[in-house]
Amino acid sequence: MLNCANLLEGDEGSMFAGHFGLAAAVKAKTPEVPLWALMLGTQLLDVAFVPLFIAGIETIEPVEGGGYGAHLIHADYTHSLLCALLVTIIAGLLAAKRWGKKGGLVFGSIVFSHWLLDLVVHRADLPLLPGNAGNFPVLGLGMWKYPYMTIAMEAVLITAGIIMYKRSVAFSADNTVRGKPLRLAAIAAMSVFLAAALAADVLGIG
Repeated sequence: MLNCANLLEGDEGSMFAGHFGLAAAVKAKTPEVPLWALMLGTQLLDVAFVPLFIAGIETIEPVEGGGYGAHLIHADYTHSLLCALLVTIIAGLLAAKRWGKKGGLVFGSIVFSHWLLDLVVHRADLPLLPGNAGNFPVLGLGMWKYPYMTIAMEAVLITAGIIMYKRSVAFSADNTVRGKPLRLAAIAAMSVFLAAALAADVLGIG
């Protein structure tokens, strides 16, 4: 099993860029929800995972062969389908109180998108029920076993995110000449951030 230092070093593999790229794309269609909230929403299940990992309740186990995403992540509570749905519903209801019904639906969807993307890339380590109650088959399509496919999917997500974010910024309220440098800076910052996240995923950093 891995310890907390391994987690902080990023040895377990991740898909931060894909999640963040999706958040940037969604921001273009949901201006009422802040970008920071969408970014946090995409990682909410992982945020819940960290304290349980530190407590030893959820663990990470290396798999033979190493490579991109080369671990089974035993997040039997935070990443079970039932818990993901409960977190999605609670997060959506709280978001609706702050950003309206549409904002709540979008925020809840972005939270659950984490589980859906994990379903695609994870090896079979996602249980249906908390603690894998009932010993039902665990899920995971295992795209992490094919690094180039995973990287390509993340690249598509961040490219779509950058394009849609650029369009949303271009049609923002401040379309004055004075506001143009700020819009360009925001687009550049988002592009650099997503590219850095993809590089971190590929290199196993963070």
